[in-house]
Amino acid sequence: MKIHVIGLGINEQAQLPKEAQEVLAKLTETDKLVGSERQLSMVKMYGTTAQTHLLPKLKDLKHHMDEWASLGVQRVVILASGDPLYYGIGAWVHRSFSDQEVRFYPNVSSIQAACHRLGISLQNAQVFSVHGRPLASIRTQLHPSKTLLLLTDKTNNPQAIAKECVEMGLGLSELFVCERLGYEHERVVRYTANSLAHVEDAFDPLNVVIVNTSAQPGRLPSTPGFKDSLFVTDKGDGQGMISKREVRLAVLSYLGVEAKEVVWDIGAGCGGVSVELAYWNPESEVFAIEHHETRLSCLEANRERFGVVKNLHIVQGRAPEALANLPAPKRVFIGGSDGEMQALLDEVWQRLPLGGVLLVNAVTDATMMETMAFLAKRDAAQDAYDESSTLQVYRGERLAGKRIRRPHLPVSLWRFEKCLAGEKA
Repeated sequence: MKIHVIGLGINEQAQLPKEAQEVLAKLTETDKLVGSERQLSMVKMYGTTAQTHLLPKLKDLKHHMDEWASLGVQRVVILASGDPLYYGIGAWVHRSFSDQEVRFYPNVSSIQAACHRLGISLQNAQVFSVHGRPLASIRTQLHPSKTLLLLTDKTNNPQAIAKECVEMGLGLSELFVCERLGYEHERVVRYTANSLAHVEDAFDPLNVVIVNTSAQPGRLPSTPGFKDSLFVTDKGDGQGMISKREVRLAVLSYLGVEAKEVVWDIGAGCGGVSVELAYWNPESEVFAIEHHETRLSCLEANRERFGVVKNLHIVQGRAPEALANLPAPKRVFIGGSDGEMQALLDEVWQRLPLGGVLLVNAVTDATMMETMAFLAKRDAAQDAYDESSTLQVYRGERLAGKRIRRPHLPVSLWRFEKCLAGEKA
């Protein structure tokens, strides 16, 4: 069975390239044409005798497609709004079927049209979809002097986006609401975030929002190393169970997380390390393991505050038991072991693939001794490249009107990179 995915562009009547028109013309009454009611009406002018089907949920569509293939259907055409491979159904089709079965036919997306209406170079902007996604996720993108192109939905509408900008300290940002692009009564209106947040008028559901963030500093930093005071903790903002800023920066560097990797943060506390890992690595999946109820609530609050709601997963429980059903990691940070360090080190090492990284945070003498015992095992097996450092942080404070340097507890970081046994000579 051959699957054709045809982009319809943005106009009320589809303007299709020649190849797509030929596909529709060749369909017979035994072939299938799938789309929403609006999409099916857009291609009536091209004429087809194919059986039409309203687009169901994707899991149901897969079932129908498999059934049609078993019945000997030769061709299925799936209609897509805009461009099928630009935040469209095309990505699902590509994941679900082989390249030999599928052919895509591009068209103009609403994002492209919005850029052309306003003279924005697409390569200089960042596209982000909040369609069916938590709106808090855009907090990771709301930094000063950026251009964001946002695909919206009924809930995550222009006013809600404006309110997020205001909440993040970017109320002077410039927002363009682009409605019904390519349709009759198309409209593009400029607002500031402060003004749009209070607009009561409803916008057409077919809209794209362009955000030019203001140059004013936002509530969240644009570079790694969040201030401790930004975190909700169990002892007041910035005072409880989080790794301090200087240590977090070292952890980020030592772990060296790459795109689409799975990361474990064991003993996550209130989420200092987990949040920064998820924030700066949006394509990776971070699992924060913690059992303390109060710290878990702080972890959840920080997850929301920093907008890492898509890729930071909170796991309630004690390690190593809580690790059993997690996907295998490429990077692991152990910030706390709750007395289970030896078993935890062995379990993690077994789960790590070649090239995987284990980073241990050691503050107490007991943790240091257990980590050094683990190091001795790795030396005997010759299956790890290791390095370590100890950080001693002094922070400036005032005492009796005088500036002083107050020391924090020294923190030792031990990094192990897994290699073949005997490879390390």
